Amino acid sequence: MQKLISYLITPVFFIAFGLCLLIFHPLQWLGFKLFGYSGLKPVVSKLNFCLMRCTNILGTTYRFTNNHDLPTNRPLIIVTNHQSMYDIPPLIWYMRKHHPKFVSKKELGKGIPSVSFNLVHGGSVLIDRNDGKSAIMEIGKLGSYIEKHNRSAVIFPEGTRSRDGHPKPFKPMGLKMLLKKAPSALIVPVSINNSWKLVRFGQFPMGLAAKVSFDVQQPIENKGDLDELIVQIESSVTNGVTSFK
Repeated sequence: MQKLISYLITPVFFIAFGLCLLIFHPLQWLGFKLFGYSGLKPVVSKLNFCLMRCTNILGTTYRFTNNHDLPTNRPLIIVTNHQSMYDIPPLIWYMRKHHPKFVSKKELGKGIPSVSFNLVHGGSVLIDRNDGKSAIMEIGKLGSYIEKHNRSAVIFPEGTRSRDGHPKPFKPMGLKMLLKKAPSALIVPVSINNSWKLVRFGQFPMGLAAKVSFDVQQPIENKGDLDELIVQIESSVTNGVTSFK
């Protein structure tokens, strides 16, 4: 029954979602052309708030729990599991004061209203998944960028989305490069639950009434032993993922 209802509601969601992307694209362009990054950033934050509100059409609710005082005067490396593309708007909105930047596949860098413009001009990096060497170099550039500007990098070390919520093993090379290039960054593990339920049927129809949660775990300092640190980060993230159980 839920899937049948979703066939009726999903087109409304896609229309609203698409309109947000189309409306905010010229606003991003205008903000960037007039004021540079400082004009682009608030528009991107509001865009992602609106994209979250679009998912409310599907009955989606969000809970973002952060019991930690995260600094704004030093870089952050936000490490999280990945369950769907709908992980991204809440991370941008709820972490907006930390200026989150992403490691994205290069295909997203053109042709998508609002999304492509922000990825190209907002400080994120685009990687070729088929060229591991250049991908690591681009991630290194992101690490240097956040180290210089005291911003945050979001990385999904699983490398691909979990289709059922079950965490995948970390692929550590990209994370290790970020840690090397941003040695002063505070590591912020985040556990995402139930985002996968938005796409439980695939891209159409959408899943209904997903209760998506984001839990910021205890931040971790980089003390130099990167292999041990990555094990600690992975454990912190995956221990908070329960939606597959």
